[in-house]
Amino acid sequence: MSVDGAGVTVEPFARNVVHFVRLLRGAGLGMSPSQAVDALDALHFIDLGRRDDVRAALACLLIHASDEREIFDSAFDLFWRDPDWESKLRALLLPKIQSAAPPPKRNNRLADALATRTDTRETRERPQPEAPAEETHARLSFSAQERLSHRDFDTLSADEWRALRHQIRAHRLPLATEPTRRLKAASRGTHADLRASARQAVRAGGDWTVWKYRAAVERRPPLVLLLDISGSMSAYSRAVLYYCHALLQSRERLQVFLFGTRLTNATRALRERDPDVAVTALGEQVADWSGGTRIGAALADFNRRWARRVLAGRATVLLVTDGLDHEAIDVLDAEMARLRRFAHRLVWLNPLLRFAGFTPRARGVRAILPHVDAMLAAHNLDSLAAVGREMAALSARGAPRMPGGHTQWN
Repeated sequence: MSVDGAGVTVEPFARNVVHFVRLLRGAGLGMSPSQAVDALDALHFIDLGRRDDVRAALACLLIHASDEREIFDSAFDLFWRDPDWESKLRALLLPKIQSAAPPPKRNNRLADALATRTDTRETRERPQPEAPAEETHARLSFSAQERLSHRDFDTLSADEWRALRHQIRAHRLPLATEPTRRLKAASRGTHADLRASARQAVRAGGDWTVWKYRAAVERRPPLVLLLDISGSMSAYSRAVLYYCHALLQSRERLQVFLFGTRLTNATRALRERDPDVAVTALGEQVADWSGGTRIGAALADFNRRWARRVLAGRATVLLVTDGLDHEAIDVLDAEMARLRRFAHRLVWLNPLLRFAGFTPRARGVRAILPHVDAMLAAHNLDSLAAVGREMAALSARGAPRMPGGHTQWN
């Protein structure tokens, strides 16, 4: 067992550094085994008895973005404080009674990483009883994830909500790409590049047998999501916000607006790396959360202030609402018509489609329906995953508009 000049035992310290890197990886930071090796190598060049030098060295090697600093500092302070760091970390993550000094911010990513490490260690230390052999039939068993993906958002318990949030983070919207007017060099294509072909012929001594081409650049169209956060949409709006957070983290071209009785731009808040922190901050920031709804007035505000800025480049608008608005229906009809002129494609995600016998009887629903290209369900994880496939089919078909207004799906 080796000891450095400061009297610190090196081998147990190295093991703790590896455990610390695993904790950060479990909290969502992009850690790899090579970074743990680099951290161990760097600690040979500093005084291990100086806490600030150890923190600075690990921070330089393990932090890659400014929003990771808070998680690193919280984990470092508690992990390296004393042997009882796990109980201290759990105490920090529990909600506190309001006092004069503000409590530390709850970090769910760090809590999840701690829970995983604690469960793993307890499972390893606890003797496992020998279970009797049982015969199982795969065709009769379904995983918990499959069950959750079919469950209505409005019927989930607190534990199911927590599990579903982690499942939502792994989903991405498989949007189809569309050709743009820009061209790029290609080995084959519909556009012959005469200049590039001439340069190639000059280099080859007058040989015109090799031709150069240009093809259209394809990219995903921008998305603008208008999300109803009124009381009747509370459970569904939170699930959609987690879905939007996953899209923004995957660098999708997405703008998110919330509306109840007023309009709020939530795009910047959802760029926070931790989805729980982002959604909690939005709940505190938006004054009309789970309140009333004025869809027409909110759309009027969007059309006047934001439509020309965010609906460029063949943008698709996703309107997420149940349409249960009974005030100013004439305003709602006029603003939906104006929004339809701004948007390249307008898709309505309606949680009420979870009912097999749904019919457009409400006045607000009848006002919205003639102006949309498609109306899709948005009440569980499966329906959200199907949105991308339906939009890809809509793009391929060119969004044919039916006499009733919205696209009819088979």
